[in-house]
Parts: sequence; structure tokens; C-alpha cells
Amino acid sequence: MARAPLLQLNGISLTFGGEPVFDDLSLIVQPGDRVALVGRNGSGKSTLMKVMAGLVEADRGERIVAPGVSVGYMEQEPEMAGFATLGDYATANLEPGEMYRVEMAGEGLKFDPARPVATASGGERRRAALAKLMAEAPELMLLDEPTNHLDIEAIGWLEEALRGTRRAYVVISHDRAFLRELTRATLWIDRGMVRRQEEGFGGFEAWRDKLWEEEDMQRHKLDRKIRAEARWAVEGISARRKRNQGRVRALQALRAERGAQIRRQGTAAMALESGPSSGRKVIEAREITKAYGENVILRPFSLTVMRGERVAFVGPNGVGKTTLLKILMGEIAPDSGTVTHGTNLVPAVFDQARARLDPEMTLWESLTGDADMRVSGQADQVLVRGQPRHVVGYLKDFLFDERQARAPVKSLSGGEKARLLLARIMARESNLLVLDEPTNDLDIETLDLLQELLDDYDGTVLLVSHDRDFLDRVATTTIAMEGDGRAVAYAGGWSDYRAQRPEDGPDWTRTPAKSGDRKPGPKPQKPAPQRLSFTERHRLEELPRVIAQLEAEIGKLEGLLADPDLFTREPVKFRRATEALTQRQAALAGAEEEWLRLAEKAEG
Repeated sequence: MARAPLLQLNGISLTFGGEPVFDDLSLIVQPGDRVALVGRNGSGKSTLMKVMAGLVEADRGERIVAPGVSVGYMEQEPEMAGFATLGDYATANLEPGEMYRVEMAGEGLKFDPARPVATASGGERRRAALAKLMAEAPELMLLDEPTNHLDIEAIGWLEEALRGTRRAYVVISHDRAFLRELTRATLWIDRGMVRRQEEGFGGFEAWRDKLWEEEDMQRHKLDRKIRAEARWAVEGISARRKRNQGRVRALQALRAERGAQIRRQGTAAMALESGPSSGRKVIEAREITKAYGENVILRPFSLTVMRGERVAFVGPNGVGKTTLLKILMGEIAPDSGTVTHGTNLVPAVFDQARARLDPEMTLWESLTGDADMRVSGQADQVLVRGQPRHVVGYLKDFLFDERQARAPVKSLSGGEKARLLLARIMARESNLLVLDEPTNDLDIETLDLLQELLDDYDGTVLLVSHDRDFLDRVATTTIAMEGDGRAVAYAGGWSDYRAQRPEDGPDWTRTPAKSGDRKPGPKPQKPAPQRLSFTERHRLEELPRVIAQLEAEIGKLEGLLADPDLFTREPVKFRRATEALTQRQAALAGAEEEWLRLAEKAEG
């Protein structure tokens, strides 16, 4: 017997500020659903999730929750008034015997329940809201960007927790790896419509592109029909004394149908232009160290960054990635050792805290008030890579409309703030990009475009990110900061690092054990038979995809290098492609060896 849906929306229509967000929208969430909710920034994902949670009331339509079903929503900006600590907030709805659930979630998500609400950062508040939801375990969990402000270790804990739950959940995230791992269905919001596919996020982009292709074909057919009917209406007048009014009305209906179609929102028209070439050696760090009291951030570490490299820094939150980045950039002095910069560096910085944006300024002022973008005597112009542009026209390149140009920065969403900061960075020439968590809040299409821009950028990139997929797509070198001051350089991106790291080395990405799982007892007197750990089992399942991806990348690079004129025409691209091919081949060999070892271990 089929079970009743947990949640049903019927005929939902909603308007904000005179603009329709949804019209006659319907959807169903079934028991056991694991759903990715995807769509462009501004398409209404968070608004729809709030409607599902019952926090936003629609203008029309109904929301039906099955009797006895609880729906939980992870708030982006949780209201904690009246609570002394994060733990008080997270345990507010739990029975005394259930408090341990928050402690377990706190351990995995790395938040301190004893932290006073008054001194907690935005990221700590969000982690407390996520721990609260995971501890309460409602029948339907609504998760809005749960991986923001989590490091890769905490993301791994959350993946394991969601993989093991029997609860249904709907999740919004820009983290491709997270969505691919956990979802079995996809809800796609596009221009006020919601489509559902009974396949996880891994199949979304192919499905989306096919639907767009069919849509373009239908639009083309409609345009041809309108042109033919319009020609008949004009040219046929001289041959007839009386028009066929039925055909005239049909033509009017076709035009109305075409006019009602809302074109897809394009991707941001972002562009990167490298400035004058830097020296071949960009940064050289020799035996640098850093500590704050007894907290050792960095033991003796050396690194040489060459022109054109993409260097990623990974590690747990608080381990010192941003500190190392600032040491390399000369913003913080090392305790010992030296940092030398190459010649002719022109850096541009994208900071994690968005600190270079004044929340009280308008978007217009944020651009025209930038000394590097100001056009003398022209209050409505900005300098974009040496050429004057109207400020509104440039903002439209980054998907802002004219009304938003006069709005304050503080009114923007996280994704919009990221786009505005990218607009400022991309207006100037540079040969060294410093990107500290650039992927937070950006939608998937914008992430794709950013990756393509970085691929074609002739300068050097230093990158901090917890987005594993983005790291794999962009990085040529990964610096793993594993705690206790250890920093180790590996060739390639995230998957390459995981394939190359020593088996007996520290693994900060391993999901921490839950306190409730620890059982006292005597240690075994002889080694137990080998079995795969959860992490190894997951890795064995993941490796075929990693190997296939590496093989595809190797094929693409070999195809690129097959061009006999590439070295003469684009020597920088030739060198980068050659280095990337060597790295990918080494990573492929490592991944194949790792798969063989784990497969043999699984067979006993």
C-alpha cells in the first residue's frame, strides 16, 4: 500500500514586490525522498523552501502536511534571542535524555555548545542551526546551503549522517560533490516553474541541457509559424476582400504565447584579463614558520609558486589556511624564514569575509567609489580593464538590474555579494588572483563560468576552498594543512591529493567517531581480520568515478597537445597542459593502485 506524501504543495502562487516568484506551482515530497533543489541565484529556491517549511504564506494555493509528520528547516540566519548559549538554542526542543544528540552533532560539525550567543560568529550560528535540525531528526528535513561554513571534514560527517538517516530531506547546495553523493531526485526551479526528475544531481546537467535544447527548438518553430502567419496577414489583403478573422485571432494568440515566454537568465558576462606578465617565479617561501602562543600554525615550510600555477590550500577550519595565504602575500610576517615576491606582480584579492564591501554603500557607490575604477568627472562611469563603462551596464553583466544598482550592499544575498566582489576584481587587470572561499553562495552555472575563466587566465591563482569538485577542476597544486603546523604540497587537485597522501599519514578528512559509538573494553590481543572501514568502503565505491574522470581529463589534454602549433601560438597554455597531463597521469596510476589495494582487502 502506497504511503501518503509527507508534504504537498498545490497551485502555489507568490509575488514579492510586484514581481511573480511562482505561479500555479505544485510538488510532492514522499517518505524517504533525498532531493536536490537546484536553480539559479534569485530563482526562488530559498523562498520555495520557506513555503515548504510553512514560514512564508503563499498568495494562493495550499500546503498539505501529512498528519503526525514533522517538518524541520535549517535557518540561514537563525533567531537566537533569549538563548544564552548555542547549546541552549540547539537543545530547546529536545527531551533531557536526548541532549547527547546535540553533543554528537556538535562534535561532527565543530561547534561549541557552550559558546555564548552574543559572541558567536555567523558560521557558528549556522552550524548550531544545522546541529539542532540533525538532533531533532524530523520526518522531513529542509536544508538550505548546509555546507556553507563547513570544512571538508565536517562536510564528510554530514554526508555520513544524511546517508545513514531514514528521514526524507530536500537540500539546496552549490557543492556538486555533496549533491552527487546524497541525492536520488532533483527539483529544478526555472523561471517560476518546478520540474522533477527521478534521478540525483549527477544526471541534472544533462537533463537540463536536453530540456533547454527542446525548448529552443519549440521556440524556433513558434517563431517560424508567427512569421508565416504574419506574412499571410499582410500579403493576403490584396487578394481578398475579407480577412479570415479566425486566422487573425490565431495569429494574435501565437504572439501572446510568444510574448508570455520568459527567456532563460543568461550567465554573468564575467571576464578576466591578465595584466603585464609577472616574473617567471611569482612567490618563493623558504622555511617559514608561524605560531600564536602555543598554537603552532606552520612548521618550517617552503614553497615556490611559478607563473601560471593554480595553488589550492585545503584543511580543517581554523588550521591556518588564510594565515598562510596572508604570509605568502606579505600581509602577515612569518616568525622565521623568508618570503620573496617576483617582479611586476599585480594582485587582485577576493576575501572570504567580503570585507572589501561596505554594507551601507549602494552597488553603484561600491563601483564608482573604488579608486581603481573611478573615471574622473564621470559620476555614472566606471573603468573596466582600461575602458569606460556605464555603471548600470557593467552591473547588468553580473546579473544585477537597474533597480538593484541603487540598493545597499547589505540587502544582497550571499551569492549576490560574491558576484559584486567579482565585478570589482574583474574590472582591473591582474596577474595574481587570490581567491579565499570564492565558491560560497555562487550558483552552479556561475561556478562553471568562473572555472572556465580561471582555465583561460594567463596569471597565477592562489585559492582557498572546501568545494572538492571545484578544486578538482581548477587546482594544479594542493597544499594540505593537516593540523599541528603540518603543510604538505601535492600535485593536482583534491582527488589527486587523496590518491597521493601516505596511507600511514594523518587523515584530517576522516569522519570523526561519534561519542556514542565509543565502547569501553579490553584491546584485542591479536590483530583482527582485515575489513574495510566506512571511509575505505566509500572510497572503493568512489574510485571508479575518479578514475573515469581522470581518464577523461587525460584524453582532453592529449587532444589539446596534439595541436602541433600550440607551443608556438600559446606557450603558456602548452606548458600548463603538459604539466597537467603529467599530474593527471600520476594521479591515475595512484588511483588505480589504490583501487586494487582496497579491492583485494575487501575480498579478504
